[in-house]
Amino acid sequence: MHRIPAQVTSMPETLELLNSYRCFEGWQKQYRHPSTTLHCNMTFSVYLPPQTNNGEKVPVVYWLSGLTCTDENFSTKAGAQRIAAELGLALVMPDTSPRGEGVPDADDQAYDLGLGAGFYLNAIQAPWNRHYQMYDYITKELPTLIEQTFPVTHQRAVSGHSMGGHGALMIALKNPDRYVSATAFSPIVNPTQCPWGEKAFTHYLGNDKESWKTWDTTELIAAGAGNLPVLIDQGSEDSFLEQQLLTENLISACKTKQYSAEIRYQKGYDHSYYFIASFIEEHLRFHHKHFSA
Repeated sequence: MHRIPAQVTSMPETLELLNSYRCFEGWQKQYRHPSTTLHCNMTFSVYLPPQTNNGEKVPVVYWLSGLTCTDENFSTKAGAQRIAAELGLALVMPDTSPRGEGVPDADDQAYDLGLGAGFYLNAIQAPWNRHYQMYDYITKELPTLIEQTFPVTHQRAVSGHSMGGHGALMIALKNPDRYVSATAFSPIVNPTQCPWGEKAFTHYLGNDKESWKTWDTTELIAAGAGNLPVLIDQGSEDSFLEQQLLTENLISACKTKQYSAEIRYQKGYDHSYYFIASFIEEHLRFHHKHFSA
């Protein structure tokens, strides 16, 4: 009889399994846990490749999703599990903001502020500051939980889309010793200069725009952020490119600082998950190459 291992090294009592699906001989799972950082229950999804069936430890790629998304968008739309299974990569997909009773939301129920729009930073303004500590959650609490619970190594890479692309790049640049590589699709690379970022940063961080720069990829590069492997794909037909994403600002900063990020415009592609699905294999192979190095 073939036995399917549990793929869990030490399950905390507070970690609740919500869903589990066999996928490319590995497992796509969804969990809920109480977050001490965000002061609410949080949901995350994880793909454990078949290499972990026998207890082998594998490196982790963290995926950060965009505005309005949850932990499930990437797992159901990107088609990443097939290549993750081949390469032996775990995929961890957190939610995009704190949620639940008592967690503040935008008064006008706007999609670009509040629930689903955490922007992966630590808020300092009330009423957001108690719950909206996504940077600490992504960089500290969640990796600790993942590495203590599942058969994974301490090797991490990070990737994301749109708001999550901003999060992935910013987090990696601020922690080059903890992430092997970073990639992004359609990232908001200069949030201090675009409407999405200006709205969120004003509410979360206050009016001191100088303090915003530490959460901005372009500003971090301009300030001399440490080098690590970076790959960015941007669709040429993305309707948000000129007003919100500001890719050329990052290209200019990289040229000025001689930062070796690979930034590619993909002709004809838009902002959707069809774009992500088209190039996710290249991004996972990029991370795998740097894990192996």
